[in-house]
Amino acid sequence: MGDTENTTPCPDRPDDALQAALEGATAPPPPAPPNCPHCGLPQDRYPTLYDGHWVLLEPRIVVAAHTVPPRRRWILTPDGIAWNLWDAEPTEGAQCHIAHRAVCPYLPPEDDPLWVTALRQKNNRRAQRLFNLPDDWDLPDTG
Repeated sequence: MGDTENTTPCPDRPDDALQAALEGATAPPPPAPPNCPHCGLPQDRYPTLYDGHWVLLEPRIVVAAHTVPPRRRWILTPDGIAWNLWDAEPTEGAQCHIAHRAVCPYLPPEDDPLWVTALRQKNNRRAQRLFNLPDDWDLPDTG
């Protein structure tokens, strides 16, 4: 009885691949290295709740969740799964991780708090040191 017998899936149910892309869970899966495809900096890669989708989180950065804009707060579950809190209000004292895409120097900046801008600038300097070698630099002779 009821209307459950002849119903189709809800048309506005988000597709996992689309939702993963919206959240930035577009990292290459293992065994590929966990480097940003835009700036080349190494990141921390975690599986997400979306099957087969991974996210790059900024390494060694854990911040107070209330300082991060909604939809950019990532927490790690006890089993190592990255989960985007979306609009959920963080509990008092909660900490979170941020996706590297928010601070990648090669992606367009969004309307960010000052500390995100500072982290983006730091990553820009790191990427320059990683790839901008002096003109007279050469590989050491191993012969």
